[in-house]
Amino acid sequence: MNQASQEYWNEFWTSIGQEEPRSVSAWQFGSKPDHLAQLVMDGVKTATCSGLIFYEMENEPLPAVEDYSVILNGNDEPLAIIKTVDVKLMPMNEVPEEFAVAEGAGDRTYQYWKDAHEKFFKKELSDLGLAFSEDMMLVCERFKVVDIKNK
Repeated sequence: MNQASQEYWNEFWTSIGQEEPRSVSAWQFGSKPDHLAQLVMDGVKTATCSGLIFYEMENEPLPAVEDYSVILNGNDEPLAIIKTVDVKLMPMNEVPEEFAVAEGAGDRTYQYWKDAHEKFFKKELSDLGLAFSEDMMLVCERFKVVDIKNK
């Protein structure tokens, strides 16, 4: 977590005065971090997903309920804090339409979600010398916004 994110987090957490959470991280969303972060702050995007393989390859812990994340823009500046409220592992071809719509991207249809994610995962996997499969396991996370940074 960079200094600006840590300061934002400390200020937020001090203001609510609770016991420190199990996990706090700072990150930006996929290929369009500024746009996707704005969708989060506007309440349109309430879910996200990633390939399980990426967590495994990077030896990263999976998100868990009650985790907090500082959402960053494309310049790694903190914009908002979210809290994870649900995490499920499922094959990409079994992701329900309602979850796809909750990701908030494009025209908010299942078809847009499927096409955009397939394109994204094909490129990311190809860069690693791996092949895409429609039944690749995804980490599907739901979250709620708990704070939006004052500018």
